Amino acid sequence: MSELQEENCLVLEAASEDEGKRLDIFLAEKISGWSRSRLKRLIQDGDVSINDQQTKPSYKLRAGDRIDIELNEIPAAQFKPENIPIEIIFEDEFLAVVNKPSGMVVHPGAGVMSGTLANAIAWHFNLTSKKPKSQEDLCRVGIVHRLDKETSGLLVVAKSDEIQESLSEQFRNRLVQKKYLALVHGNPENNSGKIEAPIARDRKSRIKMKVAQNGRYALSIWRMIKRYEHFSLLEVEIKTGRTHQIRVHLAYIGHPIVGDKLYNSGRDKTLRDVNLRNLISDLNRFFLHSSFLAFQHPITKQHLEFNAPLPLDLENLLSKLS
Repeated sequence: MSELQEENCLVLEAASEDEGKRLDIFLAEKISGWSRSRLKRLIQDGDVSINDQQTKPSYKLRAGDRIDIELNEIPAAQFKPENIPIEIIFEDEFLAVVNKPSGMVVHPGAGVMSGTLANAIAWHFNLTSKKPKSQEDLCRVGIVHRLDKETSGLLVVAKSDEIQESLSEQFRNRLVQKKYLALVHGNPENNSGKIEAPIARDRKSRIKMKVAQNGRYALSIWRMIKRYEHFSLLEVEIKTGRTHQIRVHLAYIGHPIVGDKLYNSGRDKTLRDVNLRNLISDLNRFFLHSSFLAFQHPITKQHLEFNAPLPLDLENLLSKLS
């Protein structure tokens, strides 16, 4: 079996000894921390594909089968606490809402084992617990959803398996509201729109996703916030949580995100205005920020809403464009 882990995507290949195994059993053997029932649900939700085709938990593997798994949720796990400053927007004994900075990886993996948001949250949970643990102790953290490394903004973290499962169910049932601010190239003709296009991994580039008919269902709804001469500031609400969804969808409609070197096909460098090119180059990230998050508290059942203003670097760019 070969294995490749990138962000929240896991790619496996069935070996000869896996021939005839049920897919859900195979995944339970290979993915630690996940129960067979949770993996079965993942398959049924369309987050697992075999050779680019969605399938059933009962599928019998063949040697050489390529299995793509999108781990939109991660079982609560233990991480070594690291004293990394983070901005806590809200916290109680059950969960916390964090304003993640750009440049921070959410969860260890793909060669990044420290300096992540999970490590920082573990430190914070230890310091705020009723019975503080030593610095070297491992702390349990439940990452419910993720943001790309360069994406800043709001993210909810659970303090137990039960809370994580409850929040994850809200995400699966599309009961969580997630809105982002994105600065894109060009000016869309309309002031609002819907992008309903399936997303799959781009086989020509292991780090990219693309719109593809055999991909997983994805829905993004956008509205215009402000028009600039060469750019537009959009608010994008995602109804599904596919990898790179907003970045892929906006590029698909011809308005890629400013600073997104992976998806904007060099649009940053083709700007005629040298000052604009320099401004974007100095930004050193793409312009995407998770600005709004709303969900129901798993215990109190209270409807919670959170807002995070644009970080200073993005705000400064807009002021210079104005």
